[in-house]
Amino acid sequence: MNKKQKKMLIRIIITFLLLISLSFIPVTGYLRFGLYMVPYLIIGYDILKKAFKGICNRQVFDENFLMAVATVGAIVLGDYQEGTAVMLFYQIGELFQSYAVGKSRKNISDLMDIRPDYANVERDGHLEQVDPDEVEVGTLIVVQPGEKLPIDGVVEEGSSALNTSALTGESLPRETQAGAEVISGCINMTGVLKIRTTKEFGESTVSKILDLVENSSAKKSKSENFISKFARYYTPAVCYGALALAILPPLVRMSIPGLTPQWGGWIYRALTFLVISCPCALVISIPLSFFAGIGGASKEGVLVKGSNYLEALSQAGWVVFDKTGTMTQGVFEVKEVHHNTIEPEKLLEYAALAECASSHPISKSLQKAFGKPIDRSRVTEIEEIGGNGVTAKVDGVPVAAGSDRLMERLGIAFAPCHETGTVVHVAIDGAYAGHILISDMLKPNAKEAIRQLNKAGVKNTVMLTGDRREAAEQAAKELGIREVHSELLPADKVSKVEELLERKNGKEKLVFVGDGINDAPVLSRADIGIAMGALGSDAAIEAADIVLMDDDPVKIATAIRIARKCIRIVYENIYFAIGIKIICLALGAVGIANMWVAIFADVGVMVLAVLNAIRALFVKKLN
Repeated sequence: MNKKQKKMLIRIIITFLLLISLSFIPVTGYLRFGLYMVPYLIIGYDILKKAFKGICNRQVFDENFLMAVATVGAIVLGDYQEGTAVMLFYQIGELFQSYAVGKSRKNISDLMDIRPDYANVERDGHLEQVDPDEVEVGTLIVVQPGEKLPIDGVVEEGSSALNTSALTGESLPRETQAGAEVISGCINMTGVLKIRTTKEFGESTVSKILDLVENSSAKKSKSENFISKFARYYTPAVCYGALALAILPPLVRMSIPGLTPQWGGWIYRALTFLVISCPCALVISIPLSFFAGIGGASKEGVLVKGSNYLEALSQAGWVVFDKTGTMTQGVFEVKEVHHNTIEPEKLLEYAALAECASSHPISKSLQKAFGKPIDRSRVTEIEEIGGNGVTAKVDGVPVAAGSDRLMERLGIAFAPCHETGTVVHVAIDGAYAGHILISDMLKPNAKEAIRQLNKAGVKNTVMLTGDRREAAEQAAKELGIREVHSELLPADKVSKVEELLERKNGKEKLVFVGDGINDAPVLSRADIGIAMGALGSDAAIEAADIVLMDDDPVKIATAIRIARKCIRIVYENIYFAIGIKIICLALGAVGIANMWVAIFADVGVMVLAVLNAIRALFVKKLN
């Protein structure tokens, strides 16, 4: 409990004890009124203050106004105990709601703890703590055991284990050593690391994640927008309804000979009507349900940019995957060299030099297989042709390295490969020189991810890839993916997603899952874009609606289950709260329900709805 909640608890206890004590004191008249005003003001002064401010600001119709009018009215009618008790139970409900919100915030608060307080910069042989915002790109910083990595960078010296649980939800540490890229927000566990920063703090991973989470509440779901509009019209309507209930029946009775107006009884009914009508259960529990859902997702390493995306994800019917880096490890290894007209080592040298400017995993695998330092001064006129490959001059000799399409584009006859894997054809000085076969392994959990998606009720799974048809079909068959489209350029993927969007039915949503590096156009075009394996990827955080902070595809099914559970809870709360309100309002209008029933209809329903809402924090593991 925070300080504010503790103060409220003390007020509640004092008010409760005073109410119990006053029930045993036989006093009447002004003394009784004065004694009951003490606990009433202790528990309700802040509500009265907020109601008064609302009236002054012309924002009259809210729950504070309803509670103030109802309880003051009850006291004016002489029901001191009931008026004070209504305010007491209302504040108990508010305390409970505040505590529940605090609990649901915990997962996001834990995430916010990744914000670093300082960075260690070595100056004159001493470590100086500086604000991360003041650290420039290229600065050498020192991270000691137990400290957070403040800025993205590359390890220049040292080795250690990094705790990434705040980012990924995974408890296993990740080993790092000299030459490895590291991201901010991780906690250094063992050794001292010297890191050369590659970004400013404002552009680092931790800043982008914090900005994403802080702004998630701004993007409201349809359900939240409905409740906001509902409360805007509902509250004034019930206030006018209560006024009519207090005035019209007595006036009608006055016009009938032999009947008395019974003003007190009808005003009491109107006040009861007001307490019952308070829309707290809806106004509080619906946003809380989505907040709890986003909090539960963050605990699993799934960052959702807003409750509107959570709502859309609950309707996921189609899940479309990129292949490389999404369902495969994206770690390519050269297997063989075929149909080569020169020595394999020389062919690899030409291919590695031609590809030296590319950051694609295939390019890195060629450079790794070459195994020698790359002398970029030997390479000129590099041109990367999207979805085809690269052309360049190596030692002044024209070299082309890429797919079948690149060879066809250049009019060079090539030898086809009949083995499964990614093929890089190489042409030197306009003549075909052979091809290099590269393999990429499926992720260990990829098959399980498809099984869980099918179990979760996803209608169709699709794979889109620029890879060869044979490799794509074999991967899809191994994984159990129902539909595959291969040999696609980046623009082709967007067109294919648009075709799939036309095929889906009704409210079904299409989810595209990519690695967030070269899939930004498709991530934006799908109903929901999920970037996975996006630890440190700016493109993922910018383009996707949902970001998985590690590369485990099983988290996709987890995210869908969280979304569906959250939406189910939202509708349960809507139906339950409105249903109870309607029944109790009818009972209050005809005089059957008293203030105690009103307390249940307001505070009781709110507590039950909040309890139901915080269930969204927890998701069962699928077997």
